[in-house]
Amino acid sequence: MNRFPTGRLFRTESGSDLVLTRTFRAPAEDVWASITEPERTARWFGPWEGQAGAGRTIKVQMVHEEEQPWQEIRIEACEPPRRLEVSAVDEAGSWHLELLLSERDGTTELRFVQHLADEEGLGEIGPGWEYYLDMLVASRDGSPKPDFDDYYPSMKAYFEQLPDAGPGTEA
Repeated sequence: MNRFPTGRLFRTESGSDLVLTRTFRAPAEDVWASITEPERTARWFGPWEGQAGAGRTIKVQMVHEEEQPWQEIRIEACEPPRRLEVSAVDEAGSWHLELLLSERDGTTELRFVQHLADEEGLGEIGPGWEYYLDMLVASRDGSPKPDFDDYYPSMKAYFEQLPDAGPGTEA
């Protein structure tokens, strides 16, 4: 299957933001449930356990990664149904993510943002987020789950060129 990268890079005062979007024909509350309720999150990202809430840490199982490790994720902000901000640290580095929802006329846009301290590893990071967001889409509309081989390495060059493409533009 041909997949096309959607990620864009924006420079900020503290680094860069990698931004990917997806649109759903659903109210924001329903999309919010897909990214926050454990049984729905398990369908596209992985199950999680713990007590959710801003300032708390939960454990998420990365079921689509090798060895399916559990990872601690701190919830920085939780503002239903518009904004979820989380952070984590693992062997690959620090992860600071925001999921922002905006609804208009029954359609909700999910704006996924990874705040980056530097732009190293975009060739690996970008295709991974494209895959996960398409997994979210498939979990909601019942379409076949995507295959990671359709994202990596074919999207690697696109994301590696983003820093040279200019702010807010596609490569």
